Amino acid sequence: MLSATAGAILAMTMSSTPLLQRKLSAAEAAVFSKNELSSVNSLQLPELTRPVNILVLGAKVLTNDVADDSGQQQKLGYHALVNSFDGLTDTMLLLRFTPATKKVVLLSIPRDTRVEIPGHGVSKINAANSFGGPALSAQSVSNLLGGVGIDRYVTINVQGVEALIDAVGGVTVDVPKDMKYQDDSQHLYVNLKAGRQHLNGNQALQLLRFRHDELGDIGRVQRQQMVMRALSEQTLNPTILARLPKILSVIRSHIDTNLTVEELFALVAFGTSVDRSNLQMQIVPGDYGDIETYGTSYWLPNTAQIPGLAAQFFDTGTAPSDGSGTANVRVAVQSRVQTVTPEAIAAVLERSGYSNVFPSEAYGEPLKTTRIIAQRGDVKSAEAIRQTLGVGEVLVDSTGDLTSDVTVQIGTDWVQRQTPAQLPRIKQ
Repeated sequence: MLSATAGAILAMTMSSTPLLQRKLSAAEAAVFSKNELSSVNSLQLPELTRPVNILVLGAKVLTNDVADDSGQQQKLGYHALVNSFDGLTDTMLLLRFTPATKKVVLLSIPRDTRVEIPGHGVSKINAANSFGGPALSAQSVSNLLGGVGIDRYVTINVQGVEALIDAVGGVTVDVPKDMKYQDDSQHLYVNLKAGRQHLNGNQALQLLRFRHDELGDIGRVQRQQMVMRALSEQTLNPTILARLPKILSVIRSHIDTNLTVEELFALVAFGTSVDRSNLQMQIVPGDYGDIETYGTSYWLPNTAQIPGLAAQFFDTGTAPSDGSGTANVRVAVQSRVQTVTPEAIAAVLERSGYSNVFPSEAYGEPLKTTRIIAQRGDVKSAEAIRQTLGVGEVLVDSTGDLTSDVTVQIGTDWVQRQTPAQLPRIKQ
């Protein structure tokens, strides 16, 4: 493994194509930290030396987004994808890697988030990249979160996402429902059936780009988190270190970053050591704004909740104590088992003192293990519910009910735990 790793580092270091595709001015480069992120000693892998915040931008650039497309759009007759990093960003994530706690935090920032973009006024945050590239995007995100520092950025376009997923062998996910959509103007065709299945790069892109459901862009953000958790669990193991040069060579024409090769390697190596329970995913808290009021669809960030989120997950200050108590915590119950209704589980929790419990619609195939999702990062309340039910695992992410503090997704382990005398009552 050490030999393969040494070869991987040498192969990447010797590559003639830089990771940095765009030139940053001195002012733009100054937005990002100049401090070292990692170190490497003889006979050791590169390793992170401090907490690191990485801004990830996902760009979808069409011919009509690029000023000089040389008539390509007219020639093709539709808005084709362009291998570019300019234009609006479809996806925006802030990742925090913390070596001391062995945790990775992933914060999804909805593309329609209403913010003040420095020098450009109020707009959707996805416009920051088109106005001023990654540096302006980083400034906008930092301001939104109350001054969170950003060390590095990574921009990847949709062609790169497809190539990356193909390079790691695809991804197995549970498609939550049938998805069918056709947009001839940009040759976007989505045709996926519900159920657990292995997706190649193109199919995964269909799942990631679909947004025509009741939750709009927030539903897409939840599916992005679902795919990213699946990718981390299926691909982030020590064997990926030796495969990294090949993976990077596949996608490097579709990626732009100010990370060094050593830093990239250290981040991937750190990711292979993180337990799944220590991958924590959140969404910027907020709600949809009224289109008639604002003239367009905005995600209005909750400015009262953001400081607590930034403190808890990005160490910007004193984090609020979690655990709102059984009487106040909002618990959504979803059943992924046909023989158990969410109302039956809600009754169990209510008998244990939880007064704000409600059933919620669930998608997908049955789960083997019950998931207790700390929707807003309240691990203490989620763990208390796990102990009450006596089954399941606690996860910190935003793939549950958006209106809940904790979402319980019942799996078959709940049924297996019950005695025959209990089961008839549960099925009622």
